[in-house]
Amino acid sequence: MALVPSKGVGISVQVLVLSAAAATTLLFFLLFTFLSPWSPCSCPTPAVLNESDKILEPTSASVEDIDWLKSQIEANGLHMQPNVLRKGINPRTRQRQLQDLLQFKGISHYEGEEANNHTALPCPGELLVEEHHSYYGEPWAGGRDVFEFLAGAVHLTPNSQVLEIGCGTLRVGLHFIRYLNPGYYHCLERDELSLMAAFQYELPSHGLLFKRPLIIKGEDMDFSKFGHETTYDLIYASAVFLHMPDKLVWTALERLVGRLKPLQGGILVSHNIKFCSRLGGEECTKRLNSLGLGYVGKHIHDSLLFNHYDIWFEFRRSKA
Repeated sequence: MALVPSKGVGISVQVLVLSAAAATTLLFFLLFTFLSPWSPCSCPTPAVLNESDKILEPTSASVEDIDWLKSQIEANGLHMQPNVLRKGINPRTRQRQLQDLLQFKGISHYEGEEANNHTALPCPGELLVEEHHSYYGEPWAGGRDVFEFLAGAVHLTPNSQVLEIGCGTLRVGLHFIRYLNPGYYHCLERDELSLMAAFQYELPSHGLLFKRPLIIKGEDMDFSKFGHETTYDLIYASAVFLHMPDKLVWTALERLVGRLKPLQGGILVSHNIKFCSRLGGEECTKRLNSLGLGYVGKHIHDSLLFNHYDIWFEFRRSKA
């Protein structure tokens, strides 16, 4: 006899079993969620560093650094070869590079109408071939050595205020700008071509435009444009005072002493202080004291990148 299906919805035993299992699983999950501590993820909590925990970039090479450098040269069997022009894709001297830039109106050698596709702020060819790196009697790379010595002499921090007298094309200044907080490096420079090299080549090529250094064209030791309230941890002149008349150097010291942080700020001058020695020791001391300056002494810096020692003379503000 055939079975007649009853009215309504028929549910098989298998469906009932599966539904019960699903309900049990859901209930277990909900209980586990409410009873367990909730965490959005299993990621480790990022550490928050206090100012005192931050590691400052070292300002000079350590003994261990020098030993490591020597070991790498020795391990690789490196020896300085005779100074000959290396073969390359297109080896050229700076003079030839400049000729090509002037002839082809750009590095890419465009011709016709495309030869005028310059940017809104074209960089002069003399700067692109880095002729300004040869303005100094010493290697351009030596600017790092000068920075390291000065930074150590005044215990430099990124919050230090620094003024350079005669920064030129930023051979030294670049390293201060990179290390210091934005706006904390100031410079007074009189040479227009040097300033063009600083603004249009060095700062952009080193990615330092965002540091906003205050570099001012001026002469006669006029520091008024730096503001009257600014005081400095370091004021330095690298091979500048020896090219200036003694009278102008003393004018600079008179105007700078009030800009030094009392008992903390230092003025450092390289090479010699003939503006002082020409007066005689006793007379020079009297004149310095009248300005509120004291002579600290002479520093001899063993340079890593020069083949000689650097000599610096330090002065400190003696009155608050």
